[in-house]
Amino acid sequence: ETAKILSPDKKVLLPEPAAGCSLADSCRAEDFAEFLKSYPGHTVVSYVNTSVGVKALTDICCTSSNAVDVIRSLPSDAKIVFAPDRNLGNYIRGVTGRDMVVWDGACGVHEEFSLEKILELKKKYPEAKVLAHPECKKTVLLAADYIGSTAALLQFASTDPADTFIVVTEAGILYQMRKENPGKTFIPAPPEDASCGCNNCAFMKMVTLDKIYRALLDESPEVVLDEEIRRKAEGSIRRMLEIGK
Repeated sequence: ETAKILSPDKKVLLPEPAAGCSLADSCRAEDFAEFLKSYPGHTVVSYVNTSVGVKALTDICCTSSNAVDVIRSLPSDAKIVFAPDRNLGNYIRGVTGRDMVVWDGACGVHEEFSLEKILELKKKYPEAKVLAHPECKKTVLLAADYIGSTAALLQFASTDPADTFIVVTEAGILYQMRKENPGKTFIPAPPEDASCGCNNCAFMKMVTLDKIYRALLDESPEVVLDEEIRRKAEGSIRRMLEIGK
């Protein structure tokens, strides 16, 4: 949807329409619109992992990489509503000290990491550094040696002198970490209840190479948006991009 918002004249394909996002699902546009009625005069900041409908209700979007910069770009006395991730929102509020109301949503993957199992791994690998995404719960973040976005975690793993890391985010990042650092060891942190030793996003795994091939071959399924909602949503993304400049 975000690609289509920014490129309305281009064809945007989604190989598996059912491959959604638990975080986006935790904040439906109609519920968010009702919620905002209780906070007039607030600047609305929403994470990019939201629907076009939520973006249309948003003043400015953010990513995990630029969320702190986006919040700090607002006047110091601004009252802010942040959605949808409560863990990311609470982390940003702690870093910036800003007056923020945080929507009660979460990413199913990052919410499920087990602090106890991370501490068990730390005992087994005492030299390892714990890398965590800010969408994780506060208890998990307190155990982290470094907190950052996906891009920031990749950079830290490549530049830090440590050779062993416990990685607390979606396990798909491990491939790139190992590719860029073949001499280092990366251990996936497990969730609370899992038979495997890693935490995968089921939605992400729904997009397969075969489905990508079929989407390119047939040029479908195509993302189609209501133009009025698309225009409203575009402003929130453009404002974020301006801060990046």
